[in-house]
Amino acid sequence: MSDTVQSLEDLGSAVGVEAEETAPVHVQKLDAHGRAYATGKRKDAVARVWVKPGSGKITVNKKDFNVYFGRPVLQMVLKQPIVAADRDGQYDIICTVSGGGLSGQAGAIRHGISKALTYYEPELRGVLKKGGFLTRDSRVVERKKYGRAKARRSFQFSKR
Repeated sequence: MSDTVQSLEDLGSAVGVEAEETAPVHVQKLDAHGRAYATGKRKDAVARVWVKPGSGKITVNKKDFNVYFGRPVLQMVLKQPIVAADRDGQYDIICTVSGGGLSGQAGAIRHGISKALTYYEPELRGVLKKGGFLTRDSRVVERKKYGRAKARRSFQFSKR
């Protein structure tokens, strides 16, 4: 064999193996109604989120999100992925959320909206990933241990 191999592509062609595309191709995932569905989680809260083209209405448990989340901070958390993707007012979002408190529920919906947006528009993945919206925040409450008052706090010490 007198040919020298200069790169891995040459090695593949010499052996007869063709180079494959290694970059994952993200495709649009829609249901029968043309909506993108995703599940978001945060603490003990689980949110089911549907995204479809519309006027920008966000519904949480059959209520407007401004009514369900009274605090402006939670409303801002909810809208973060939409604003980051520059899609404000383009999608109707329907959410059902259960478990946890209001803060955890807002975080779960934010996670679900981010995932659903990437399923509807795969090219938004880079923007949302860079903002940290696609990462599931895995911090949960630590369990209580036996022989302790709480997870880490000891019972009060009595000298006498």
